[in-house]
Amino acid sequence: MPSFLTLDAVAAATPDHHRLFANLTLSIGVERVGLVGRNGSGKSTLLRIAAGTSEPAAGDVTRSGTLGLLAQHWDAGLRVDEALGVASDLAIIDRIVAGTGDDHDLACADWSLPGRVDDALMEAGLGGIALDRPIESFSGGERTRIGIARLLIEAPDMLLLDEPTNNLDADGRAAIGRLVQRWRGGVLVASHDRALLELMDRIVELTPVGVHIVGGGWSMFAQMRDDALARAAAALERADARLQDVGRAVQRQREAKARKDKAGRAVAARGSAPRILLGARASQAENTSGRSQRLAERMIAEATERAEQARQHVEILTPLSMVLPPTGLGAGTELLAMEDAVVKAGDRTFGPWTLHVRGRQRIAIAGRNGAGKTTLLRTAIGALPLAGGMVRRAEGRIALLDQHVLLLDRTDSIIGNFRRLHPALGLEAAHAACARFAFRNRDAEQTVETLSGGERLRAGLACTFGGEQPPWLLLLDEPTNHLDISSIEILEQALRGFDGALLVVSHDPSFLAAIGITQEFAVEG
Repeated sequence: MPSFLTLDAVAAATPDHHRLFANLTLSIGVERVGLVGRNGSGKSTLLRIAAGTSEPAAGDVTRSGTLGLLAQHWDAGLRVDEALGVASDLAIIDRIVAGTGDDHDLACADWSLPGRVDDALMEAGLGGIALDRPIESFSGGERTRIGIARLLIEAPDMLLLDEPTNNLDADGRAAIGRLVQRWRGGVLVASHDRALLELMDRIVELTPVGVHIVGGGWSMFAQMRDDALARAAAALERADARLQDVGRAVQRQREAKARKDKAGRAVAARGSAPRILLGARASQAENTSGRSQRLAERMIAEATERAEQARQHVEILTPLSMVLPPTGLGAGTELLAMEDAVVKAGDRTFGPWTLHVRGRQRIAIAGRNGAGKTTLLRTAIGALPLAGGMVRRAEGRIALLDQHVLLLDRTDSIIGNFRRLHPALGLEAAHAACARFAFRNRDAEQTVETLSGGERLRAGLACTFGGEQPPWLLLLDEPTNHLDISSIEILEQALRGFDGALLVVSHDPSFLAAIGITQEFAVEG
């Protein structure tokens, strides 16, 4: 099998020389390889190294084919044909057709290009769009589709994809899935989308304790990870047991020596042994005692070190747990009632929407990008004025968390944000509330802008649920977009145990299934 990309003992580090990963050896041919790891583990850095836009801190990179990086961010002034990279080549054909082409145009013309452009746009779900249309007129998901079309036109040997399904609706995610499945070359994709990762032939995990490579898709990887955690926990149990055994053995040795010393003192007190013999015995006992003490200290130190290493390994592998406080929500309590609600945003009108949430319902808001899902959530919480209809809500018992956690002031600390949002609580109570979400002591003093995506969401949950009255209804707007898989699983665990209601916008079917979504409300706009 030909290899398009070979990494030999590659290492990467941040600009301030903090090591991200090391000793990565990997060869990628005609296959699909997924990259996973916590935020900040170096996934995007590895993709840049693969593309040749960044240099590794150590190791060698060999590229034997053409590489294509999925573009997701475009200059607003570009047209579609410019974003596709075909503007100048199509202009050659236009000049020839118009009768103004020269010999150079005739020599360079690629007459298959217009058909390939049409086919690529059709496959990407954008068939029939005007090539002179400005990029700024497309939604984020549509711009990603344009990036897909460009890759289909260029047909590189290997694709490099960095979180390609972020901000995409179900159709956009399906388009990425088709691209990955049908690609005849190699694919290297960094993603937290478990459905996409299920399509992989191998998964590479970047961690602070090493690089792990597992054959198969996400299910195989998750099983391997769980098995590794079980082995680490068993190793810790053995190490702790060994430490206790060593401690008991040392104690028995000390007790035996104490009894022997007591017997020796009794002999000396009777005066039945010559002084020279007593002196020799005392010197021998002192030397033996010193050797025994040093041996005992070494045994305890070694057992303690093994136990600590095993404990650190378990801590690295074990995901953080988070428990949302009980809400006391009654089964039939009305939380939200929308009757023919209509809102206007700019030159668009959304609605009418009729939606009722009672008790512990868990509802997903479904719809394509730009259909008005976020607008519906903001209408539900009262952040947008109505242009028609009615909304009734359980005032003070509804909270909204968006993917950027905008309720937090990024320039303030976690504890500062908490006290701003809950001024009635004192400093001690505020710290206690933050500690319940694993922000203990000085951790609560961190500035929000320094937090990872998962930490920021956890801080938002701490500030949302830490007050005297936790919300009955939690509105979530694409909460997993900027989270790594570990953080997503922590959030899923917390929401599974939540005894309130959920109204969720998410295009991640794995996430929706994991938190027990049972109903769907479709938004069309």
